[in-house]
Amino acid sequence: MSEGHLSPNRDRRPELLALTEELRPELHRYCARLMGSVIDGEDVVQDTLTRALVALQDMEETPPLRPWLFRIAHNRALDLLRSRAVRMAEPIDAASDIAGSVSPDPVEMLMRQEAVKTAVSRFVELPTLQRSVVILKDVLGESLIEIATLLDLTVDAVKGHLARGRTRLREINAQARPLAEVRPASAAVARYVALFNQRDWDGLRALLADDVRLNQSTYPLRAGAADVGLFFTIYAKIDGVWLAPAWLEGREVIAVFEGRANPKPSYIMWLEWRDDRITFIRDYRYVRYIAADAELAVAPDATRAGDGDTHWR
Repeated sequence: MSEGHLSPNRDRRPELLALTEELRPELHRYCARLMGSVIDGEDVVQDTLTRALVALQDMEETPPLRPWLFRIAHNRALDLLRSRAVRMAEPIDAASDIAGSVSPDPVEMLMRQEAVKTAVSRFVELPTLQRSVVILKDVLGESLIEIATLLDLTVDAVKGHLARGRTRLREINAQARPLAEVRPASAAVARYVALFNQRDWDGLRALLADDVRLNQSTYPLRAGAADVGLFFTIYAKIDGVWLAPAWLEGREVIAVFEGRANPKPSYIMWLEWRDDRITFIRDYRYVRYIAADAELAVAPDATRAGDGDTHWR
């Protein structure tokens, strides 16, 4: 993948946005596992890109884009983790038997496959440095030297964290509980979904609080009932979209299917409420990579043609 260098033009915002387009899903794969949440991971990605744009204004030249953005994302995620008191200390020792070659042996490949298949939420059970190293090596395929540079560690320290992280991850997966049991939808979300599926756009607009906000990741924040109401005007022009109540990471969300018979949701929405009025809509239509790693459980009372599955990942 291209490292990405920015030209010394004065206004480099469009260039940065273009260069980050292909990096954004990869950044999310890292941040989601580091945070233990696909939703929190996307918040870190958005914050990373915002910070990068601000920093860019004061830079004559930038370092290679990919490691620069990963470093910003990593530091921001650690800040958030520290604020939650999820920090864990661990000793560092060398594990010189960790493979560092471009062509890993079969055992190395099995370890990588296990990491890729591990649910996002389970990574948070690893100490932070172990978590970072395992994600970078086994999920994203970074070299030991690249990881050492990014995390400001020695290669031997990276090997140590990797060996212990892999061992701990196998233990976590062996003891993992099954997917959480699906729960019925709340009355508020059930009403929103029913109005949407009936294409009752005026009914949906009536649910908006005066100070409602809309976040669509790559687009500017919308605020106020009149402006956010245009959200439904846009969806009115899109055929086939079908919603179902769902649960993700303990949050009640909405699974969005692009056809009523589609077997899997394409993306999610997440609403916040106050006194039966919507105060915040997060629509992840433009960052669909989130759904690829989401441990999503659709509410059992959701009526939708399809194969009957209620869990996706």
